[in-house]
Amino acid sequence: MTRISRRGLLRSGAAAGVLAATGLPLRAQEAKRGGRLVAGLSGANSSDSWDGRTHSDIFMSAAAHGAVFDALTEVAADGSLKGELATDWEASPDAKVWTFNLRQGVTFHNGKPFGADDVIESLQLHVAEGSKSAAAPIVSAISEMRKTTEHQVQFTLESGNADFPYLLSDYHLLIYPAGQIDEAIANGIGTGLYRAVSLEPGVRFVGRRVDSHYKDGEAGWFDEIEYIAINDNTARMNALLTGQVDAINRIDFKTEALLKANPQVAIQEVSGNQHYTFPMLTNVAPFDDVNVRRALKHGVNRQELVDKILLGHGIVGHDSPIGPASQYVADLDPIPYDPDQSKYYLKQAGLTELNVDLSASNAAFEGAVDAAQLYQASAAAGGININVVQEPADGYWSNVWIKKPWCACYWSGRATEDWMFSSAYEEGVPWNDTQWDSKDSARFQELLITARAELDSDKRREQYGEMQRILRNDGGVIIPMFANYVQALKTTVGTPETIGNLWQMDNARMAERWWDTT
Repeated sequence: MTRISRRGLLRSGAAAGVLAATGLPLRAQEAKRGGRLVAGLSGANSSDSWDGRTHSDIFMSAAAHGAVFDALTEVAADGSLKGELATDWEASPDAKVWTFNLRQGVTFHNGKPFGADDVIESLQLHVAEGSKSAAAPIVSAISEMRKTTEHQVQFTLESGNADFPYLLSDYHLLIYPAGQIDEAIANGIGTGLYRAVSLEPGVRFVGRRVDSHYKDGEAGWFDEIEYIAINDNTARMNALLTGQVDAINRIDFKTEALLKANPQVAIQEVSGNQHYTFPMLTNVAPFDDVNVRRALKHGVNRQELVDKILLGHGIVGHDSPIGPASQYVADLDPIPYDPDQSKYYLKQAGLTELNVDLSASNAAFEGAVDAAQLYQASAAAGGININVVQEPADGYWSNVWIKKPWCACYWSGRATEDWMFSSAYEEGVPWNDTQWDSKDSARFQELLITARAELDSDKRREQYGEMQRILRNDGGVIIPMFANYVQALKTTVGTPETIGNLWQMDNARMAERWWDTT
């Protein structure tokens, strides 16, 4: 087998997030224990729970994956991979058989020792009958999970996957105590740095630092953390400015100047693979016609959206989810805004004009309604009449996304190409929000399997490049822009010099990585 160290697995190109900040020192202060972090976060729902299969936004991913629970592996702030509940791993030459050594001496918050049974039973949750977990594609690719010792697990995959250890860092793949999973989901019993004190779904989470932990001296500086659900962006900003919270995610670019004017507030900005999208269901008319999709692609002025929605905090997208922090990002030109081309493709579809609804809410991304209205204005010149339907923020992800034929959405991106494609574009996966499958492109689905098992980097680059071109030209998603993560915090909150760019708020691990400087 090929031995792979905790940190030696491939890095994702430019995956390190470069911190651009106003009001932060050039060098991070030395971390110290003590204090309390209160964060105001969006993405909360009244249906929130400790069931990792249901987590879909920052509030619960930060509370669960970033505080109360651990996964087997962890993507570090610089984009490299390190062990969390696993210490190291090795692969067969074809990357089909993976053996993970597990950390010893770890206990769950209820005192139960951690071991191989916990890993196997926790992963099996995602492929149980009726499971709608977004991580189901990861686990379903495992043909056998075998406990070789109390602290070693061997996974045999259906086909080789060079990125498999990265996938086990997915924030849905929380490790629960075997035989006690229902209790753990009910009460928040994990192995993380913070024990759950309380969770009021859609309202508040409080966690308290455990007395001793295997990450002592490396992470977990606050004595207590509190996350307050504040889905409204104006309310989040006001909560920070009035001192109610110490940090907020997803600032409103239109009011950024107010935050910058406050000497007690610092702005964090990191570039990564977060992208704002307009997915359409390709199994629903008229979006099942590739010519309609092409007409819509030419109907959006991407640069206008970057200028007016992101206010420069991002770059133009090219209808592919593989972004600037990816290893195999293809050199693609964005599809140009061209009303004449929209008219041409409508004619190819047998239409003289197109009338469609576009559902949008700022729950999808900040400025989504404005972006939809800009799209409406630009598309009209090409014979496309878009009716913007403003949807309520509450319940948007359960009632609109993947339910309505065309809507606004955002994706955080993923650390590897296969992780991104298999999460959102593999045939039949739960979060395939365009219902993209082999009828749309058999070649794309074929390449997805082939590239996953390919160990030659040059061949993988070529395969992933072709997949990106297929999506750009024929896919069922408009990806007009890649958006930087922009968040704000009090200057009394200390942070590392490098901030993670895989998820918001330092990979949703601010509870572990930040500290109180007072």
